[in-house]
Amino acid sequence: MSSLLQSLLDPKKSWLASLHMKSLTSRLRKYGLRYDDLYDPYYDLDIKEALNRLPREIVDVRHQRLKRAIDLSIKHEYLPEDLQKMQTPFRSYLQDMLALVKKENAEREALGALPLYQRTIP
Repeated sequence: MSSLLQSLLDPKKSWLASLHMKSLTSRLRKYGLRYDDLYDPYYDLDIKEALNRLPREIVDVRHQRLKRAIDLSIKHEYLPEDLQKMQTPFRSYLQDMLALVKKENAEREALGALPLYQRTIP
């Protein structure tokens, strides 16, 4: 990525990126979600593999957050203000494992080995 693009995407350097991050933080807190919860395992098989490698407790908590968000959305409600303040929407739990899976896939491809999974996404 070019340095200009990086500076535009960095919330510390760009007021527009900062505004977007504040808006996204507010939206995620209303439903008690984290940014990593937005990744769809059916869209990218690397995400599915990363979720399979995470400890079961972390994945269970992720599912509970998603169920709570769906329930709140159906009821047209938000989390109470005191619970919204406790949320940490940008605390990552998936990024390290996802980076490891992508690195392994790139290494496997460079060596000419068969892919880890053969399924294609429709």
